[in-house]
Amino acid sequence: MDKPSRRNVLMTGGALGAVGALSAATPAHASRLWTWSPEGSIAGAGAGADPRGVWDPEADQLVASLLDRGAVPDVNKKLRTWTKNGQALPSGLPADLRDFMERARRLPSWADQGKLETAVGFNEKRGLYLGVTYGFASGMMSTVIPREARAVYYSKGGADMRDRITKTAKLGYDIGTSNAYAADGEMVVTCVKTRLAHAGVRHLLPKSAYWNKVADEEIPISQADMMVTWHSLPTTVMQNLVKWKVPIPAAESEAFLHSWQLCAHMLGIKDEYIPKSWDEANSQAKQVLDPILAPTPEGIKLADMLLNLATIVPGGPLKYITKPILGSLTRYVLGDEIADWLRIRRDPLWDGVFETLWEPFVAVREGILAMEDAPGALQKFYWAFDEILRLAALLVLSGGDLPISIEIPVTNNPDY
Repeated sequence: MDKPSRRNVLMTGGALGAVGALSAATPAHASRLWTWSPEGSIAGAGAGADPRGVWDPEADQLVASLLDRGAVPDVNKKLRTWTKNGQALPSGLPADLRDFMERARRLPSWADQGKLETAVGFNEKRGLYLGVTYGFASGMMSTVIPREARAVYYSKGGADMRDRITKTAKLGYDIGTSNAYAADGEMVVTCVKTRLAHAGVRHLLPKSAYWNKVADEEIPISQADMMVTWHSLPTTVMQNLVKWKVPIPAAESEAFLHSWQLCAHMLGIKDEYIPKSWDEANSQAKQVLDPILAPTPEGIKLADMLLNLATIVPGGPLKYITKPILGSLTRYVLGDEIADWLRIRRDPLWDGVFETLWEPFVAVREGILAMEDAPGALQKFYWAFDEILRLAALLVLSGGDLPISIEIPVTNNPDY
């Protein structure tokens, strides 16, 4: 578990008609008033500013300076050696970057170690479901989030989807490990590096003529954009677990949310935008996520890339996971409308398999795990099986190149 492979990229997401009508939802969203109250956040208060006009100024100014003075290649090289939360930062980093990272790596005062320990048990028992939902609820949903799809497609990540999926999935892998936020874990490192990478995209993407032609914002990855992505992960995952009637104790549900609240904070999202409960999360998602889902030419192409595992992951055991199977699973998890937006063909066999057998499979599996005469051994077996699947996916996608390193980009997509 200390050395995640690319196998988990697929298991965790994260990892993802007429063209003239594809972008209709985004301009409509742009005119929507921000009404969610900061009283519903973990901060309990705040300015209430519309998050669409808020970014990450400290990180943005720092990374822009690093890029402008040509320091990023050397910074990336040094940061490849920083892999554990409690590890000292590499020597030779620019002083302003070191100061920022020392602050950014600190957990907030409201971090609850007890809840994090409870979250470990939740992740162990629900690893298989989490893999499916991270990959096919969250990962594929990203392709119908217009701003995210365009940002991915025209930034450096769009030029190498295998690499992009791997690095995205690392976050989903790391948060599910037993030591995610501990000194020997990697979640803090992944979040801080992702925060720096986001700042790099904010600086570079506005310089892309291709992105500017289709974007409805001047600067990408606002606080609102980050919360949209966040809701595509824990909020959407929990909604699916509830729909599948997975029995989840209240303490475990709260602990799972807490692990993701910490993730949001460590990614640079302001506490006043982070929901304090599932009710508040669902309420915010109805405003910022649900109304803006829509197809785009970029999102359709990205979805096709994600479904074509045979081209992303040549050879290996994943070659037997075909595009029709992944397409049917996406259709089952996200519904017919989104599947049709993404031009995913219907498959009578696999559509029927997931529609009729998935929930009975969940019920049987939960029944076995709840057996009083042998819960411990079976639960450990399922956890081991789920973990093997997650690691296998991450390893295959990474091509065996470990550790997986999230880096600050220095260019946009060279193909555009």
